[in-house]
Amino acid sequence: MKGKLIVFEGTDGSGKSTQFARLCERLTGQGEKFQRLIFPQYSEPSSALLRMYLKGEFGSHPDDVNAYAASTFYAVDRYASWKKVWGAYYEEGGLILADRYTTSNAVHQACKLPREEWEAFFRWLSDLEYDKLGLPEPDVVFYLDMPTDKAVEMLRAREASTHTQGDIHEVDTAYLAKCRQTALSALEHWGWERISCVDATGAVRSVEEIHSEIWARLGVLGLI
Repeated sequence: MKGKLIVFEGTDGSGKSTQFARLCERLTGQGEKFQRLIFPQYSEPSSALLRMYLKGEFGSHPDDVNAYAASTFYAVDRYASWKKVWGAYYEEGGLILADRYTTSNAVHQACKLPREEWEAFFRWLSDLEYDKLGLPEPDVVFYLDMPTDKAVEMLRAREASTHTQGDIHEVDTAYLAKCRQTALSALEHWGWERISCVDATGAVRSVEEIHSEIWARLGVLGLI
């Protein structure tokens, strides 16, 4: 008996975490039992290498650590979480909601490779995390698709309001644009659900409008 795994994915500044929180809030309000996961687990020892990477200790640009090496940092953190936190609950049939997952390696690491190598990387990633490490595959992945210029606006606004500086991913606009390209390729490869964050005019959609679309799709998929 296995559970259900719902994943939220998107480039930085897409509003992914906001939608994740909104779904958690709605399910809680309806009395649904579930477990929420947020990756990476920055407060856990298993994230040590990826924290060093994101702080720029291995190089100030994302490309200073190749796609395969960086992916293993994140995969180990997820494996530790699976073994310590949620594996047993999932195996007993529990519902899991995750803000980022294996999917983030596809979005943020494949773009370091030439376009013709993306498919091979996606296959390697599936083999590493789902086959070799034994992590479960998601039942659905919602990809929050935000145009890069809008995402950058969101990130800069967040940094200004919180008086913080983004990590080496968030401050590199060209890198964010590449991530969106690889994300759309990964979406086709795995069959993710694309959720547009802008309307036909290019204006950013409201949080509730996007949430309503996600909720409706979950119903169609039989996951709620």
